[in-house]
Parts: sequence; C-alpha cells; structure tokens
Amino acid sequence: MSVTMTEERGKTPETESAQEFTDGFHLLIDALQANDLNTIYGVPGIPITDFGRLAQAAGMRVLSFRHEQHAGNAAAIAGYLTKKPGLCLTVSAPGFLNGLTALSNATTNCFPMILMSGSSEREVVDLQQGDYEEMDQLAIAKPLCKAAFRILHAQDIGIGVARAIRAAVSGRPGGVYLDLPAKLFGQVMDAQAGAQSIVKVIDPAPAQLPGPDAVARALNVIKAAKRPLIILGKGAAYAQADELIKSFVEASGIPYLPMSMAKGLLPDDHPQSAGAARSLALKESDVVIMIGARLNWLLSHGKGKSWGEPGSKQFVQIDIEPREMDSNVEIAAPLVGDIKSVVSALMIDMGDSWPQPPSEWLNAVKEKRDTNLAKMAAKLQSNTVTPMDFHVALGALKIIMRERPETILVNEGANTLDFARSIIDVYKPRKRLDVGTWGIMGIGMGAAVAAAVETGNPVLAVEGDSAFGFSGMEIETICRYNLPVCIVVFNNNGIYRGTDVNPTGGDDVAPTVFVKNARYDMMMMAFGGHGVTANTRDELTTAVNEALDSGKPTLINAVIDENAGTESGRIGNLNPQSVVSKNKS
Repeated sequence: MSVTMTEERGKTPETESAQEFTDGFHLLIDALQANDLNTIYGVPGIPITDFGRLAQAAGMRVLSFRHEQHAGNAAAIAGYLTKKPGLCLTVSAPGFLNGLTALSNATTNCFPMILMSGSSEREVVDLQQGDYEEMDQLAIAKPLCKAAFRILHAQDIGIGVARAIRAAVSGRPGGVYLDLPAKLFGQVMDAQAGAQSIVKVIDPAPAQLPGPDAVARALNVIKAAKRPLIILGKGAAYAQADELIKSFVEASGIPYLPMSMAKGLLPDDHPQSAGAARSLALKESDVVIMIGARLNWLLSHGKGKSWGEPGSKQFVQIDIEPREMDSNVEIAAPLVGDIKSVVSALMIDMGDSWPQPPSEWLNAVKEKRDTNLAKMAAKLQSNTVTPMDFHVALGALKIIMRERPETILVNEGANTLDFARSIIDVYKPRKRLDVGTWGIMGIGMGAAVAAAVETGNPVLAVEGDSAFGFSGMEIETICRYNLPVCIVVFNNNGIYRGTDVNPTGGDDVAPTVFVKNARYDMMMMAFGGHGVTANTRDELTTAVNEALDSGKPTLINAVIDENAGTESGRIGNLNPQSVVSKNKS
C-alpha cells in the first residue's frame, strides 16, 4: 500500500511527478498479507488502534476481544488448526503481559503463534525515563517463547515478519514475540522501496527426513514386539497427514491410544482403538510407538506404576526435535523428522506383508476395551437422574457428537474435562480442542472463537463452571460476531463440587464454592444470544440440538448435582496432601 505525496522545496505537481510513499502501518499489513496471514485476534488501544482500523480497511479480518489472554488463546488455536502462525495484536505493557500467558501456552503446546505488541521507544525504556506503559517487553518475552524480535525501522518490517513466521512454524512450532515500537508505525519511506522490502516466505517449514538407519532400527524394534502399542499425540493431528497416519496404523495392525487432542485422527470407535483399555495397554505393552506425543506428565513421564515393571518397555519415538529424545526414559529407536516424512519412510520399508501383532495381545486389548465400554454405557443411559451427574449429561453430548461429527468440541474444566475425555467420542481429526500440555483453564472461549472463525464449523464448548469463569466475558465477543458457538456450562455450584463448607463456621463460603444456582444462561441473553437452563438429560439434548441447528450464539446452563464432582478431577494426586494434627487433652 502507498500514499501519494508531493515533495516540497519549490517543486509543484506541475513541475515534478508526485512521489509515492508508504509507512509502517501499511508495510506491516503488506508483509502479513503477502504471507497469507489475513486474520488478527486482539484488543485495540494505544499504540495499535489505528493499525487495527487500517488492517480491516485492507481486507484483513480483525476480531476484537475483551481481554488479551483470550485473543492470544484464539490465535494459538488458529495456528494449530491452520499450520500458519495465528496472529495476536495487543497494546503495550499490561496488554502485552496479558497476551504473554497465551504465548507461553502456545510454545508449550507447539502451536505456531505470533504475539505482536506495541511498545515504548527504546531510548526512553533504556534510560528508564517513565514513558507511557514503559517496559522492556522483548527481554520479558524471550524466556517464554520460541523466538523474539524487535523491528525498529520501516525498511526492516518485511524481513522481521518473515523471521517471525519461519521461527513460528519451522522445526517444532511455537510462539514468537514481535515487538513494534510506536514510532515504527509512523515511519515513512519510498513506496517502491517499501514494496521491494516485503518478503514472501518460501517453504517456512521444510520437510525433515529421517535417516535410513533410524528407520530400519525402528522397524526392527517394532517387528520384534509381542505387545506393541501406538500412542498418537496432538502433534500427529497438527501434521495434517491424516490418511497417511491412518494407513500406517491399519497396516501395522497395532492397537493405538489417542491423546485427547489426537482423538478423531482415527474414529474413536475404530476396532484398533485402545482408548477404553488405556490402563492395560500402557502397563502391558512391550514396545510403544510415539507419534507426535511426548512422555510428559500426561503419560506419567513414561515410568511408574502405570507403565508396569521398570525396563519392561522399549520406546520408538517420532519427533522433529532431537532433544526430546531420552527426556524421561531411554528411547530405543529415535526417529527425528517431521511426522509426514517419517511415517512415509516407515510405510515404504514396511512393504505389503507386514506381520500383524500376536492375536493374544489383540484379544486382550479388545476384551478389556469392550468390558469397560459396557460398564460405561450403563452410567450414560439414565433419563431420570435429576439433577444430572457428569455421566448423564456427557452421555447426552456423546450421542450429539456422534450424530454431528463435523462439530468441533472445545472442552475444559476439572471433572467436566476428565470425564468428557473418556466419554465423548470424536470421529474426525482436529475436532477436539482442550487444555493441552499445561492443563490450564481459561482457553475455552478463545478456542471456541478461533474454531468457528477458522473453520466455519459449528462449535460445542463444554465448560466447567469454574473454567468458564476465566473467559466468560468473551461470550459478548461471540455474540458480536454472531458465531455458531453453543456453550454448555456444567453448573455444580463450585470448583470440583459445591458442597465444601467453611471450617470456622464464619460467614465466608469455602474457597471452592460459588453462588448457588447461578444463571449463566442469562449472561448470554444480556448480549443478545440465546440462553436456556437444562435440568434433565432430555432438556439438555433438545437445547444443544436446537442451538447447533440455529447456528446462533447459545449458552446452556446445565444443572449438575453439586455432590457429583471429585477433587481435581482425575489428577488429585498432583495436589499436595496436608496432614493436620491436633493435640488431645
């Protein structure tokens, strides 16, 4: 973009051709659009308000949130869904800090994202002279993201954006910080030179092929296995090599266990799924093939009681980051490379006559899976339990998701998250978004907005009442943009459950207790959306189906028995146990 200006010093339009100039605002827009980055999530304010206006005028989609953290969560999920960096735009200092939580979370989860923040001028910050919202933002961001850059001159905007894009998506994806001092936007330069400074990033995430010896080693380990298991992580879903991964799993005949955001890479009702036999599969397997998954806390670091006897397993791990290997246990066959390249190489060398796992192992997994599913089914069927418990409510949503496989499920909470992971099946890839590697609350509304914007699909956000509180104000954002989002708040009057009491007998309620019988549905109604309370399974089913059919912003206040929850869901073991002793006279 450029603007036409006439040089002074005695020259007039009649005697001198008008010279075209451009500025930092337009160069930044040009740089983003040249790389097919056309959606910005953010919060307007000094010094980036005009940039948002100009970006919208240039045809970019600029979505304003009520809080930067949720805009950042939306940008991170946009990156996960598209494999392009999601863009978050914030003001300086406090706005930047609000976005930093989402940036850190994106880096931990390997989601490509760029946090762009306005900032104070370097000469004032460095002398600590007390500028408006003064802060050395670059120094603060560096330890919490994959890379951080500052652009000081308009002619460097093109290369700065290019570096941020490549850093965000190459190798192991992650969050990148881009610092934009206020004076940068107003800098003027020749339009032709500005256009030449824009960089179109070529092959930002190049394929990384595994070595032939590594592939042969891995296949030898797998072939010798008596009880092999495949674990699919969200990295496998991010790779968008869906058919290739499905072909590998089915050709191998090996049972697979999907981590929560990998659910749907193969349908959860696939005959090789070991999801309902998780404990047996982890404990009894002898060779574990990790595809886009890490041996972090979500998998007990690959050791401990859940994994059986120490030394009873060999691990084959596919990861683009070499330093991930041996992070917790010895990896017998590391395969370093991008998932598509590695799985392709495995498939080529496997050939057409790959030996299937022993029938004893397959039958053991199937028997355990079928037994557990039958036990679960009995808990999901009741229409008479009032108020609903988690199984009854999630049983209704399980059927809806089966009937509407294109719907994207967003899920967070404690019990609401943990029960939903095992109850609600997913049938297509990247249709489940949740709290990810950090397990943090507050991602719900940002993820719901990005899912709706980036895919156009209906979104079902299943939220614990505590988790919803972190980002609940963003329902105004959902209404403002009229997004096809149905939010179900599981309202059990508190964190974990609503029955705790103040041990002192004082007027303050217990720390985990909320206002009894809160009407979250009326919040949505206040912004013009549809709100309804559901007390029974049938009411919940009807309300969700009507919401998804309408495509309109809806919030359903699902009343859950306040006694139904458990402490910290299924990870109460991570909560330190206190022992209080009292002297007895």
